[in-house]
Amino acid sequence: MKRIGILGLGGVGGYFGGLLAKAYYKSDEVEVIFIARGATQKAIADSGLKIVTDESEMIVHPKLVSNNPEEIGELDYLICATKTYDIEESLGSLQSCIVAKTVILPLYNGVDAPERIQKIFPQNDILQGCVYIISMITLPGTIRKMGFYEKLFFGSKTVSVSKLEELQGIFQQARIESYLVENIEETVWEKFIFISALATTTSYLNQNIGEIRDNPDAMSVYVGLVHEIDAVAKAKGLQLPDDIVNQTVLKLEKSPREATSSMHRDLLAGKSTEALSLTKFVLNEGKKYGVKTPLYEKISNVLLP
Repeated sequence: MKRIGILGLGGVGGYFGGLLAKAYYKSDEVEVIFIARGATQKAIADSGLKIVTDESEMIVHPKLVSNNPEEIGELDYLICATKTYDIEESLGSLQSCIVAKTVILPLYNGVDAPERIQKIFPQNDILQGCVYIISMITLPGTIRKMGFYEKLFFGSKTVSVSKLEELQGIFQQARIESYLVENIEETVWEKFIFISALATTTSYLNQNIGEIRDNPDAMSVYVGLVHEIDAVAKAKGLQLPDDIVNQTVLKLEKSPREATSSMHRDLLAGKSTEALSLTKFVLNEGKKYGVKTPLYEKISNVLLP
């Protein structure tokens, strides 16, 4: 029996974790455990996790929903999708569930998670991963997914191919559109370039995607940020496509007009934001590699006074 824990049941963990729970609810081979507390735990325990898409609704049930490490037990895989500012605290509480065999797949917005997790669990296999999806919590235990994007990419330069292929098999049987890729660091950075510029622009200007696309000044902020982060990625030696700036702008143009970034939503709700991992991180990496990022610097100072 392979036991998979899903930590963080927001837009990403709730959606992909939900697909896993649905596929393996009656399985003897795979057990899906939702790691949740508070209102989310109660809602899922009482009536399951509800996933609402543009054309359908479904309710799924995990084998277990808990935040008690003793109940959760040892895990074969742990998929992490909390906020980046929760990494250390949320994983620290699961020390007893993460054993030598546990493979950890981080699906965060930033690119600094694998390194941070490896510091906590130096002996464990930590994969790299990212997703393309627009989804959010609308109520505790309810996830709303917008649009048709739902791609999951993962991989590792160091983890055995058999482990990676086993996980890919688990995903594919659950009808998750997942891709096991060799050059995962580049793939993660391609996504990061998009999400960092988007989160930074939407939060700084307090505008959604449609408003940014309609406003040439706002678009020039977005494009300027993409150029800066591309320069940082190149200085790091990452082999990104030559037209990565155009590709990233095109992603914005194909995104739903009414959508915005999760960081902007958090800011509007008065919650903590991921500005450290999504905005300030680029400024810090730029300094490390001698790349000037004046726009990132200016906006970092506004978002993180």
